Amino acid sequence: MSFKVPRGTQDILPGQSEKWQKVESVLRELCHVYRYQEIRTPMFESTELFQRGVGDTTDIVQKEMYTFEDRGGRSLTLRPEGTAAAVRSYVEHKMFGQPDQPVKLSYMGPMFRYERQQAGRYRQFVQFGVEAIGSADPAIDAEVIALAMDVYKKVGLKDLKLVINSLGDKETREAHRTALIGHFEPEIGAFCSDCQKRLEKNPLRILDCKVDREHPLMATAPALTDYLTDYSADYFAKVTNYLDVLGIPYEVDPNLVRGLDYYNHTAFEIMSTASGFGAITTLCGGGRYNGLVEDIGGPDAPGIGFALSIERLLLALEAEGVSLETNDELEMYVVVMGEAAKAKAIDLVSTFRANGISADMDYADRKMKAQMKTADRQGAKYVIVLGETELEEQAVNVKEMATGDQQKVAFTDLVSYLQK
Repeated sequence: MSFKVPRGTQDILPGQSEKWQKVESVLRELCHVYRYQEIRTPMFESTELFQRGVGDTTDIVQKEMYTFEDRGGRSLTLRPEGTAAAVRSYVEHKMFGQPDQPVKLSYMGPMFRYERQQAGRYRQFVQFGVEAIGSADPAIDAEVIALAMDVYKKVGLKDLKLVINSLGDKETREAHRTALIGHFEPEIGAFCSDCQKRLEKNPLRILDCKVDREHPLMATAPALTDYLTDYSADYFAKVTNYLDVLGIPYEVDPNLVRGLDYYNHTAFEIMSTASGFGAITTLCGGGRYNGLVEDIGGPDAPGIGFALSIERLLLALEAEGVSLETNDELEMYVVVMGEAAKAKAIDLVSTFRANGISADMDYADRKMKAQMKTADRQGAKYVIVLGETELEEQAVNVKEMATGDQQKVAFTDLVSYLQK
């Protein structure tokens, strides 16, 4: 009987995992620079958290969640996104009481959605995200967007496009909702069953439908920006002004609504414009979610954040032909000749490692030629051959593989020689 990874998942093998580590190190360094502290939440939460937080009219809640009942009869769900869990933690641990607001959080880990597998999209995927909770200042919106853009610039991506929109406040949304219902209702029977259900519950979701996106009514739908209140319009103008100050180019797209119910005011996406990247170009999405903290049982604490898929980031790197510089250098390989030399080889390798020198040795009792081939394949910087003669002399020839130069060094001086 043979086993394979479950559909929609993947094994990240050596050779590829180093790229993940490099990306993860860039993300952690940027979070340090921007002062976003890491939070780690459980991989599963109460199902109701996502129903209330993400929105029960979203595709995520209606179609994509991995939900199960535990032995105590509680309904639990593998986390499909990170914001709801981060906000739950913010409320539960009373972070709103901290003297410095907003509380700036970052997270990275696996998320789970039951959806059709596509290039760079998996049912288990790794998401990095940040949340800034506790400030309604449009300047923090600009900071969050700047951090998202910096992620892609730091790894070397250039073919990027930032698209932003304002989803307005509650008054804006109500006026726009009425206009959308009036626009779609006469022909709603021509739309998919999901859109027919959304018409009354949340007509804004119709604009995000993948099935009916080519319907003529989509192109002529009332733009949310036409219904912005003075406050919402002023807020959006300040966000775009701050982006101008930061020198971050953007496009305003009035049809950008995002796929989650909790968004209001600023919404944005970062897309890849690289040729050959694929039909789905979105790399990252985020926005403001004033009111979400209250919906989850907390006080009035406005927030904004974004999330990105590391799988799709790596796909964009591939599309642009960008190679990540990874540090997986093998500094020393010990070739062992005979059983008598093995104990000393084990001792030397252990000493190298204790001093921060990456080292390896043969564990298959192969001939010297085969061991040298292994050292070459693994890109060893130095090689020593350890046999009876070397044991007697308490010294060994250190060979630099790139030049072929050799230097005789006493066992006791090996570490200091390599460190130089």
